[in-house]
Amino acid sequence: MADHAALGFDPAPGNPAAVLALTKKLSASATSLGEASRIVKSLVSHSSAWQGEAATAFRASLSQDLPRYLQSAHTSLTEAARRLTSWHDTLVAHRALAARYESRAAAATTEEALADARRLARELASEHAAAARKVARTLNSAADRLAPKEPGLLASAWHKITDDPGDALSNASAILGAIGAGVALLCPPAGLAVMLVAGGLSLAALTTHLADPKFRKPLVDGASKGEFDADFWKSAVTLLGDTAGSVPGVAAVASGAKAGTAAARAAMAAAPGASALSALSPGATAFRSTTWSTANTLREVESPLTAWALRASPQTTRDRVSVAVAGTGAATAGLDYVSDNETVEHSSTAVDGARGVLEDAPSTVAKSRQFWTVMRP
Repeated sequence: MADHAALGFDPAPGNPAAVLALTKKLSASATSLGEASRIVKSLVSHSSAWQGEAATAFRASLSQDLPRYLQSAHTSLTEAARRLTSWHDTLVAHRALAARYESRAAAATTEEALADARRLARELASEHAAAARKVARTLNSAADRLAPKEPGLLASAWHKITDDPGDALSNASAILGAIGAGVALLCPPAGLAVMLVAGGLSLAALTTHLADPKFRKPLVDGASKGEFDADFWKSAVTLLGDTAGSVPGVAAVASGAKAGTAAARAAMAAAPGASALSALSPGATAFRSTTWSTANTLREVESPLTAWALRASPQTTRDRVSVAVAGTGAATAGLDYVSDNETVEHSSTAVDGARGVLEDAPSTVAKSRQFWTVMRP
């Protein structure tokens, strides 16, 4: 009877025992989640049952969304268990009908009786399939509500930006720096302007990071306790990048300020009776032109290592290599927003560290020397 030989097909496929076993497991899981939700909600609500430093630390680390997620999972599993219970009853009834129609088909003595039994079986199969699709949709809906959805790419990126503004500024600086280096090959003034903005972002990132205790802690632990873990190297590489990125902009503005101040004083000395405002125009002009020329000069200062490695190459090749090096910084900055993989993060830190040691640090030293030459009285 189980193979439905007389009918030629199974009008109500399914295993009631397996469905019942799954229903019991879901019900037990729903009960456990409900209890967990109740306990966590009590802990988060500062219950008097648990007080002290450990309780405070636990609550601080516990997501406020967790009780809601647990309750949602409890509700979803309870609903799924209820629907499966109903499906179990339907399946039992349908299989009983299928067995009855199989018996009628097996006992049929005429073609008409056999055709009638098979017609009833096909109607049952259609009803059974519709009921199965309905319960499947219900279970899929319950599964969708079972746990919070992973945020999309834009939502995840925005969360990272708001969660760590210092890293966001560093990444924006790296991306703009690469864009500026590329644009400078075609239009040096426009590229220089973009690179100056990137330098300002690096300075903002540097001050933001240094003001963040979470950023400083791995560095302090590494220096005082010898804990040179992944967090230490990430912070160290980020600090090197922020410093290297901010030096050209700071140097350009400082030299511009020096020239602007000197021009303003000269204007006031030339016209002692004039107001201080009369010195504003020549001072601003000198500030703007000197800042721009210094930034352009520093942009052209190469890393000694790169200059040595490419000493036999034409300037066009050197420029392209410079853009490619800057592009690696933009690439690792972009990876920070599209991947949460720990291996990718460590690889990005290694790439940034190598670039910092081989390119950024020597280049920053060379640019600093150039800057002090300009600033020296």
